[in-house]
Amino acid sequence: MTHVLNEDAGTTTADGYLVKVPVRWSDMDVYAHINHARMVTLLEEARIPWLFYDGRPTAPLRDGCLVADLHVRYQAQLRHSEGPIEVTMYVERLRAVDFTVGYEVRAAGADPASRPAVVASTQLVAFDVAGQRIARLTPEQKEYLAGFRRVTGESTARSGTPK
Repeated sequence: MTHVLNEDAGTTTADGYLVKVPVRWSDMDVYAHINHARMVTLLEEARIPWLFYDGRPTAPLRDGCLVADLHVRYQAQLRHSEGPIEVTMYVERLRAVDFTVGYEVRAAGADPASRPAVVASTQLVAFDVAGQRIARLTPEQKEYLAGFRRVTGESTARSGTPK
């Protein structure tokens, strides 16, 4: 059974994995900006098609993956009218049991080389729920994630296309 939560399943680009996420009216704060708590949810909604849809080597992680760390930095405002937001994700760090996802969030139609409105990162840890302990990423999961590896601070106009 395919778990589809976002109409856009995303696309692999030279910069990572790009998903367009709809912005709901309820995502705004009183100043018509996307609310911080809602931005964190929108980031989660973006990574679901990339990591957890059926057919991805990382799909089994949907049954055991924890957020260990989260950072969100706002560089410009995003408004409801600028949706759907475009979230480019990549892997900043990859280890035996965890990996860090980097995010660049832009308004719909923004130049991919433009400065992102939001830059974020999430450290995700593979977890064995039944055993209540961290788990190792499989070689297939690590290979998939390594195809999206980007060194932090690397230009968005990097060469090479991830697998």
